[in-house]
Amino acid sequence: QVQLVESGGGTVQAGGSLRLSCVASGSISRINHMAWYRQAPGKQRELAASIFSTSGTPDYVDSVKGRFTISIDNAKNTVYLEMDSLKPEDTAVYYCHAVILTHGTDWFTGFWGPGTQVTVSS
Repeated sequence: QVQLVESGGGTVQAGGSLRLSCVASGSISRINHMAWYRQAPGKQRELAASIFSTSGTPDYVDSVKGRFTISIDNAKNTVYLEMDSLKPEDTAVYYCHAVILTHGTDWFTGFWGPGTQVTVSS
């Protein structure tokens, strides 16, 4: 099986920075894609940033462009999210998601981490 574990969440003042990490472990043959989703209280979960492991091509929701940077370390099966110029509206639970080919299978499966809280105070 596969486990995703996020870290780096916390409370920061508006304008501050945080760096999230997500490590994938377990029966991993290949990672195709990793992403950070976020869910604010009373709102639907949204895709904040994503990246393909082979090309390293990132994509961002408009509200975080220019402030967030996603990166991937394929050797460590780890994805990062550097968040700068944080705003109170960035407050949410941030979830890591990965699309992984597991050993012994011929298809990719999506996995979720348990989430990490990010709180930005004004």
